[in-house]
Amino acid sequence: MDSSIFLSFINHIKNLINESFDKMAAMFRFRKLYFLEPNKCSETALKTLNKPSNIDEKQLFQTPKVDKKDEKSLSNVEKDKEKPKKKSDNKKHAKEWRRMDTCCWLIGYFCTTWGVLMLMLNSLPSNLLFLRVPEAPGVVLKREGLTALHPVVLVPGIVTGGLELWEGKPCAEDLFRKRLWAGSFTEIFRRPKCWLEHLSLDNETGLDPPGIRVRAVPGLVAADYFAPGYFVWAVLIENLAKIGYEGKNLHMAAYDWRLSFQNTEVRDQSLSRMRSRIEQMYASNGYKKVVVVPHSMGVIYFLHFLTWVESPPPMGGGGGPGWCAKHIKAIMNIGPAVLGVPKTVSNILSAEGKYIAYIRAMAPGILESETLGFQTLQHIMRVSRTWDSVISLVPKGGETIWGNLDWAPEEEHECDSTAMKPLELSSGQKNGNNTERMSNFISKKLTKYGRIVTFGKAASELPSSQLPKIGTQDFTLESSSRMSNNSCEEVWTEYDEISRESIHQVAENKAYTATTLIDLLRFIAPKMMERAEQHFSHGIAENLDAPKYNHYKYWSNPLETTLPIAPDMEIYSLYGVGIPTERSYVYKLSSSDKCKTSPFQIDSSADGGGNSCLKRGVYLVDGDESIPVLSAGFMCAKGWRGKTRFNPSGIRTYVREYRHKPPTSLLEGRGQESGAHVDIMGNVALIEDVLRVAAGATSEELAGDKIYSDIMRMSQKINIQL
Repeated sequence: MDSSIFLSFINHIKNLINESFDKMAAMFRFRKLYFLEPNKCSETALKTLNKPSNIDEKQLFQTPKVDKKDEKSLSNVEKDKEKPKKKSDNKKHAKEWRRMDTCCWLIGYFCTTWGVLMLMLNSLPSNLLFLRVPEAPGVVLKREGLTALHPVVLVPGIVTGGLELWEGKPCAEDLFRKRLWAGSFTEIFRRPKCWLEHLSLDNETGLDPPGIRVRAVPGLVAADYFAPGYFVWAVLIENLAKIGYEGKNLHMAAYDWRLSFQNTEVRDQSLSRMRSRIEQMYASNGYKKVVVVPHSMGVIYFLHFLTWVESPPPMGGGGGPGWCAKHIKAIMNIGPAVLGVPKTVSNILSAEGKYIAYIRAMAPGILESETLGFQTLQHIMRVSRTWDSVISLVPKGGETIWGNLDWAPEEEHECDSTAMKPLELSSGQKNGNNTERMSNFISKKLTKYGRIVTFGKAASELPSSQLPKIGTQDFTLESSSRMSNNSCEEVWTEYDEISRESIHQVAENKAYTATTLIDLLRFIAPKMMERAEQHFSHGIAENLDAPKYNHYKYWSNPLETTLPIAPDMEIYSLYGVGIPTERSYVYKLSSSDKCKTSPFQIDSSADGGGNSCLKRGVYLVDGDESIPVLSAGFMCAKGWRGKTRFNPSGIRTYVREYRHKPPTSLLEGRGQESGAHVDIMGNVALIEDVLRVAAGATSEELAGDKIYSDIMRMSQKINIQL
């Protein structure tokens, strides 16, 4: 318990004791009244002694009997004298400890309840089923004889890695080498504008703004916890330690996740440091190949590294052909955003997701009140649009992968289906391209998921023939349409430079697919896209031997680059399923025409009801709550499976899915069987898979694929040149 709270509690007890003494004193004052009053009577009696009378002296000096009525009247008189004092005391006491009284009672109830529960928990037999806490996977596997064998490199994803300040503006002079991101976040409340300024990058270069240097926190502490008590890599690191891992054979390849992948090398030499660390761990651990474990955006960051390290300088790392085959045993991709994330589009359009959209609809003042000056969404948009890495997560592959106006791979998905069962594949199917599977879902109404963004619910359901066609003329702006609005400079976004007429033109009853979305993003955020498209591409290569694909902008797109020649290497795709995940959106124009508000917002009133996949303006599919199954599983299920033009050496690929099971009690924390995007890092089955591979297990010992979702059927519906 905090010392200040404890002292307040003691003072409160002291006040209660004082109050008790005051009440006791009042009782004694009444007793005093009772015994002193007769003396007054005796004094008057003495004065009458000189007068002739036949009154007995005994009667004069006897204590007079006080009637109950008299007693009440006497006490009332005394109370009336004390009333002003007591009222003022009560008011004073009430002001002093009315709030503290409530606080202390709450603390007392909480502590008492918690103490009783803990006492009961410790008193009950430990062998009761509902009290058993499963042993950590590392403990179980150590008992089986597993020990550390292959060095392990962890690669964090977007947002989860810590950032610290090395140089800043005067408003941050006391924050040298303190975390601005992934820490206590106290600076958000102390100096929000200063904090946002230091997290932003230069809008022209995508690098540091003048006078500011924010760098990634090095080491395992970079991403073990995102905030106090909220683990990211901590549970996996702890279990690796239980079978013998430590600093010499376990490394966190931290990098500044805000930058484009190539700029992490230009500014910080992050790719070179990762290469050196892998080579050093390989040599110092008996020339055992390294197991790499990336998460989320870290998966495509490491994909970029695979091509970079073997490419010649100055663009590449100069490791030469065969570097990956020599140094890497397996890549275990956790929650891989391989083909992008649709929710990235909503973040760029309006800084929203399904939960933010619901809060915005229910209580808009919380996020964007102009009266209170919050403008939260505008600030988020302003800062995030300076981060080039955001563009790396825009859906890749266009309509071939994500569907068009009339078709999508997930169109038969049934949102209320709970009958998913594991899929067992024969050995001939595991690495073949002709795997077929009966659908787990019975289609009631085909959902047009290919329309990633539609303006109006009707546009998401109408036949494509009734929708206006989108051409380049829709995104052609006259120079007068771009205008700088000085009143918006404080929360500048590129929306401030677009006329409302142009915004209405691109929004009215239109639907955008993964292909036309790129044009839409270029229209609403031209500076961001112009800068970011120098580093990222989102198409499908027709000829991977074309010289242009030697450029680094294609290296993080699995459809525009090839895996290294490393036939003994293995690639696993490990991700959660069974959680409704954002796939496409119904938008509307904002009701406000003021420049400080976003012109677009998710239409949370659009709802399909019943078993529909449309919930509050968002169409949902199967996934891990952040990444749809299609993005996480397609490349390992089909694009890289066997020898394909994207995998010329036939690196073996496997899909390992973990069906989401929410925690059943508070004792489970965030759940040991969770399939959520970050919580899966504490999933017991996933941790066991990673530990077994790190300890030398083969894919056969892991039993190959483990599939619950409809990824195989969806993959077969995608017509792509392999």
